[in-house]
Amino acid sequence: MEQRYATSPDQLPRFATAELRERFLIEEVFVPGEVSVVYTHHDRIVLGGAVPAGQQLALPTFDELRSEFFLANRELGIINIGGAGTVTADGETYVLPHGACLYVGMGTRDVTFADALVADDAAGGGQFYLFSAPAHTTYPTTLVLPDQGTVRELGDQVTSNRRTLTQYIHMNGVQSCQILMGVTRLHPGSMWNTMPAHTHDRRTECYLYFDVPQDARVIHLMGEPTETRHLVVADRQAVISPSWSLHSGVGTSAYSFVWAMAGENKSFDDMDPVPAPSLR
Repeated sequence: MEQRYATSPDQLPRFATAELRERFLIEEVFVPGEVSVVYTHHDRIVLGGAVPAGQQLALPTFDELRSEFFLANRELGIINIGGAGTVTADGETYVLPHGACLYVGMGTRDVTFADALVADDAAGGGQFYLFSAPAHTTYPTTLVLPDQGTVRELGDQVTSNRRTLTQYIHMNGVQSCQILMGVTRLHPGSMWNTMPAHTHDRRTECYLYFDVPQDARVIHLMGEPTETRHLVVADRQAVISPSWSLHSGVGTSAYSFVWAMAGENKSFDDMDPVPAPSLR
């Protein structure tokens, strides 16, 4: 488990590119045969990846959590961005095809990841994105298949941001203590996500970019609206956005991303819009 300590907005102007990337970008989320995670002190979120690569992987009890097991005081959202895989939670096995989401509640002792045996699975084995936050009560472990979430169509082709947003863990869907989680897919010919940009001072949000072509990149904007910076992000890399930071991006082609957040509330629309003309 890598630890990253919280930052304040007045530090940002002093960061060069290398330090920006070191603080906010997770370049290697998915490591074959490992569960690899980062603990950010922004809202005490843990995010990372589990890649079984033909074996069974157990979710470790990291010493840094100071707990008997990983989910003793936490909840966990999982989205599979790879081929079909399975997650077993306290003896019950869930099959996650590409794009499926599993919520695992606090108190679940044993979580393991494996590939599912699916013929002609061109996407290969499972690649599970993990997003965890502290919890105060237990909600039931729940599987949501890719076509079962709440779908919102956003944006317009004219502004190059037509996108389909699917909510999995949210106030009107799978219940959690504080996690909100879903997937946004940009339509062909659209490149902008989350524009007009916004902040939400009550939550930390993390983006995992995927479906980014090998020769493409996403320019992710972050920072205070009047003091923006950018990160150049490749496929299957993640960005940590503190509550004071906007989070928006534009790619050299269409792409997808998992958005996940945790903090003060679970109101998806609790945000502070930032009109484009006010950005600096």
